[in-house]
Amino acid sequence: MALVAGVDSSTQSVKVVVRDAETGSWVREARASHPDGTSVDPAAWVSALDLAMDGLLEGVEAMSIAGQQHGMVVLDEAGEVIRPALLWNDTRSAPDAEALVDELGGPAAWAQAVGSVPVAAFTVSKVRWLARSEPDNARRVASLMLPHDYLTWLLAGRPETATTDRGETSGTGYWSPAEGAYREDLVRLALGHVPRLPRVAGPSEAIGETGSGIVLGPGTGDNMGAALALDVSPGDVVVSLGTSGTAFAGSSIPTSDESGFVAGFADATGNFLPLVCTLNAARVLTATAVLLGVDFDGLAELALSAEPGSGGLTLLPYFDGERTPNLPDARGSLHGITRENLTAQNMARAAIEGMFGGLADAVDALVRVGVSPTRILLVGGAAANPAVGAVAATLFDVPVVVPPPGEYVADGAARQAAWVLAGGELPPAWQELRDGPTIHFDPTPVPAIREAYARARADLFGG
Repeated sequence: MALVAGVDSSTQSVKVVVRDAETGSWVREARASHPDGTSVDPAAWVSALDLAMDGLLEGVEAMSIAGQQHGMVVLDEAGEVIRPALLWNDTRSAPDAEALVDELGGPAAWAQAVGSVPVAAFTVSKVRWLARSEPDNARRVASLMLPHDYLTWLLAGRPETATTDRGETSGTGYWSPAEGAYREDLVRLALGHVPRLPRVAGPSEAIGETGSGIVLGPGTGDNMGAALALDVSPGDVVVSLGTSGTAFAGSSIPTSDESGFVAGFADATGNFLPLVCTLNAARVLTATAVLLGVDFDGLAELALSAEPGSGGLTLLPYFDGERTPNLPDARGSLHGITRENLTAQNMARAAIEGMFGGLADAVDALVRVGVSPTRILLVGGAAANPAVGAVAATLFDVPVVVPPPGEYVADGAARQAAWVLAGGELPPAWQELRDGPTIHFDPTPVPAIREAYARARADLFGG
């Protein structure tokens, strides 16, 4: 039995899943924690990956890494890390994103150049922050990588040229999905010079081997890994509820959106993955549960005992600022409070409705660039909450499907590794092999929920 391993190196932890390369059957898995924060020494990722892989890879013939998108890893001429990596959820680069947008000629110029308009999360914005705030460090940058690029490079023995994939690098802000090429002029605009950039490998290309002879795939970004595991097809819109919230769909053509809502990413197969990302998702529910003194099951019980609309309470869940809409300095707020509606039940439901408010807007934005949803697939840790799917059905007008809980990002990386091992033929999807039922919710939209959300946001931010 040939085995493959898939790695999900996320903001909060690393997960490694080992599966049968032919059937996709689960064999074993492990995980380890990452430190909290928005700026992290990449050595912490290496230590966590080593811990998770310890004793796990016996018999594994190929592996790939799917990593958190956008993080900036900068190396000097000796290949040593210059400073802690800035992660996607670090918003200090917001003014740098604005400056870059202006310098190129506005949002339309960026959308035409790379399919996306930079915000604080994008790597190119963080690179400009480095040039502005730490010019001495910026001058030392000889290589520029993303988190999964760095880990793959280390596993491959630090070759002269690092490797990435088109899905991951499409989130940098300096690679064009439509052209399939780096825009080195945009790197120079941000940093002042062009360092070594990873080679963009083909989707099923073997890019090297570990010291123990395990074949390495090119890896990809976390959302691209999840899309690969779910075998996303036209009509599927995936709403992923992790630290961040994302809504993405498969596309055979590149997209661009000068409004900045939709990022015109590539996927891990050679196609495209228009995506909208919000900064606040599962942590909104976690924080609310702590406030109410309950666990996730208790939060669900409270939420399901409240009526849709939460008695008039509306939560804007911008706890850590917001990425879409681009409001990096915003903070969360609760609207419509009365003595009658300020109950634990309404608070619990308002948290879930608030989390979905921005994500429902995200799906609308995908529709504006040509996506035609036929169903919503809810994945991620928060999707397992019993109330989440039921509440989602009141905000979307197509069926909501909650697949069995699983490590979809790691499974997507494992499927890529199996693809590499097979020599170019993409193996069938594996999601049907997970334990547990797939739960379906018919749409029961309550327009008043989204109307109240839009009014609250307009009152505070003008739109």
